[in-house]
Amino acid sequence: MTVRHGDIPERLGAHVSVQGGVETGPARGMAIGASAIQIFTKTPNQWREPVILPASRDAFEREYERSGLRSIVSHDSYLINLASPDTALNARSRDSFTRELERCESLGIPAVVSHPGNYIDEREAGLIRNAAAVTRCLEVVPGGVRILLETTAGSGTALGSRFEELAAIRDAVGEHVRHRVGFCADTCHLYAAGYDLVNDYDGVWSRFETAIGLAHLGCLHLNDSKTPFNSRRDRHELIAEGSLGPGPFRRIMTDPRFAGIPKILETPKGEDAVAGDRRMLRRLRAYARPRVPRGSPSR
Repeated sequence: MTVRHGDIPERLGAHVSVQGGVETGPARGMAIGASAIQIFTKTPNQWREPVILPASRDAFEREYERSGLRSIVSHDSYLINLASPDTALNARSRDSFTRELERCESLGIPAVVSHPGNYIDEREAGLIRNAAAVTRCLEVVPGGVRILLETTAGSGTALGSRFEELAAIRDAVGEHVRHRVGFCADTCHLYAAGYDLVNDYDGVWSRFETAIGLAHLGCLHLNDSKTPFNSRRDRHELIAEGSLGPGPFRRIMTDPRFAGIPKILETPKGEDAVAGDRRMLRRLRAYARPRVPRGSPSR
């Protein structure tokens, strides 16, 4: 059976703040008119690991149900580096990532987006370290929470800028937990890494399908880029106001392959985060509507 784009409920939104507690996230999603959100379950630039108390967990569940949101994902801490050759940092990263999985399991968040990390010494060794750490963390936290490895821009010693490398990490994860590993594709990162969504949209996704498989795509981050194609720099810009322009986002919003995939903005918030996110979501929804050829009679 062919699934039409309009048959699948929209899953579109943004990363929202949880200042005041994780239970505040769903209401912030409602405020911007989102049908999907991404949150941090902890302060992303601190090692402190909060414990989700039962009262906070119950409040989060109530607010999420009330919100009508269709999708939610978490994003792990910026400090985590599961590919690090530094034994102390690697151990601390594993512990922090385990706590992240535990919080998601407690809250009922089905997936956590994670950067593959920086290998520092040798790329292949870093890949193996990341896969081993992912395997161990998933073993420690059984359940349904998935890890979505995010495509990266390719700066420095970051892993994950090539589709084949991401696939290799998943293939190196223990077979007994591999089904819990998927991927998040970030449009800014793809373009910065040399995947030309502007001039070769179909080719990029064909390469993704060949190397990884679109069935493993669990989330899309929709961000324009402040820097040119193949810059290897991770600098997000407002939708259609950067080097990607409107074309790739119009294609994504009308591509039936991505109809059921959560699409999350991580664009600059500006002085008024709510107004900024609302404006970007209106723009994306306009791209999703059928285009009426010029000169066509209006109804």
